[in-house]
Amino acid sequence: MARIKDKKRLKIKYRVRKKVRGTGDKPRLNVYKSNKQIYAQVIDDNQGRTLVSASSLKKDNWEGEKMTKKEIAKKVGQLVAEKSKEAGIEQVVFDRNGYLYHGRIKSLAEGAREGGLNF
Repeated sequence: MARIKDKKRLKIKYRVRKKVRGTGDKPRLNVYKSNKQIYAQVIDDNQGRTLVSASSLKKDNWEGEKMTKKEIAKKVGQLVAEKSKEAGIEQVVFDRNGYLYHGRIKSLAEGAREGGLNF
């Protein structure tokens, strides 16, 4: 059975997803976080395809460094921005997936903006 906190997040997620839609010109940057990892995807909702993805599972970019979760989230944001630029994506719509915009979610967004994505 889902926790009350998860139910609240899903309620917020569905409310936001009614308005946020990714197109070919301006895809959706979706964020998911677990207790240990963070994931980001750039999705074209018209085609139902993931165009670019990045996560904290691939630690090749920061192997051996001691980093906090927020610093890792920022690196993932920069990585997804870099991959998006290579795919020719400049602008995205940010989908925080029902999470509050602070902490790791905010760090990922700031990293993506520093990497060159506009949203």
